[in-house]
Amino acid sequence: MPTASRPRYNCYAVTAPGLEPVTATELTALGMETGDTEPGGIPFRADEAELYAANLHLRTASRVLVRVAEFQATSFRDLESRARAIPWERFVVAGRPVQLRVTCRKSRLYHSDAVAERVRDAISHRLGAPTPSLAPADEEGEGGEAQLFVVRFSHDRCTISVDASGRLLHLRGYRQAVGRAPLRETLAAAMLLASGWDPELPLVDPMCGSGTIAIEAAMLSRQIAPGLRRSFAFQNWPEFRADIWAELRAAAMAAIHPAARSAIQASDRDAGAIAATIANAERAGVASDITATQRALSSIDPIPSPTGWLVTNPPYGHRVGDVERLRALYARLGQVARTLHPGWIVAMLVADPRLEGQVGLPFEDAFRTTNGGIWVRLAVATVPA
Repeated sequence: MPTASRPRYNCYAVTAPGLEPVTATELTALGMETGDTEPGGIPFRADEAELYAANLHLRTASRVLVRVAEFQATSFRDLESRARAIPWERFVVAGRPVQLRVTCRKSRLYHSDAVAERVRDAISHRLGAPTPSLAPADEEGEGGEAQLFVVRFSHDRCTISVDASGRLLHLRGYRQAVGRAPLRETLAAAMLLASGWDPELPLVDPMCGSGTIAIEAAMLSRQIAPGLRRSFAFQNWPEFRADIWAELRAAAMAAIHPAARSAIQASDRDAGAIAATIANAERAGVASDITATQRALSSIDPIPSPTGWLVTNPPYGHRVGDVERLRALYARLGQVARTLHPGWIVAMLVADPRLEGQVGLPFEDAFRTTNGGIWVRLAVATVPA
């Protein structure tokens, strides 16, 4: 429980568009004090332990930010004065490189490079050290030891946040082998959670690619925290509490189930995809929980369970294959689905309603988001009697 002696953080869980309700549900399940869902993320309040736990346990968020300042600035003099008052020493030590990601919209300070220069000078002034070097800021957060700060100007209002995650949270540490159209781990987890998958019931992915859905399912079933195999930016903060972090990791390790609670099957017609699935599952520590088999979609074995989930990410017709060529594939997926017991749930990412129609099931949308720059939706249906 939070105590008065611990600092409280105004946090923001950044997530892909459309996944905000899924991430908000995760935060609530972790006991976080959340605010109203916003486009792109969810604000929440956290003490040190809760901030660390959010990074350790969130399966669908992209990163966790801590808002360190918010103020009005219509001139560089305003910006310099307010930025120098920020307690930068709480989040970065002298000599450590920083990343500054700056956006300016509808503000009198519209030149992002000039804003970055003033903020960097403010950090130097506050730390009493030479101006920190600027590391390249990339989308994956691969800045090494650099600390990322996000500076956003909107209508002359400046919001400055510090990144608590480092590398993006979908980088769990297990996926090295990928297919032609890889699915992010965070999106795979969102598919499972939004489709309502019950870890006590079997799961099938007949077009598994590099196995991300099956691996995320196994981790979810065994209650393996997604951040156990990686490090985070907050571990480099001067106020980092190593004792709290050690307790959280120990509790997460103790909570892991020895095996998945149900059968998880992954198959693909491509031998390379199955090899990637097995290799990734071994790195994730869940290889024994997944049955990975090379076979065509039409050749998957009937599942004897009266209920279960078929969750998959078929090609969309944009980059992997064209719509006309994929009609038969989606029709076969519908045939396979109808061999399952009535009551089974079918969930798939789909970009083209014409292909969805080939499946022949009464789909409803669970969420809409982007994958690889393509707008997709999670279509969910129950196999009818």
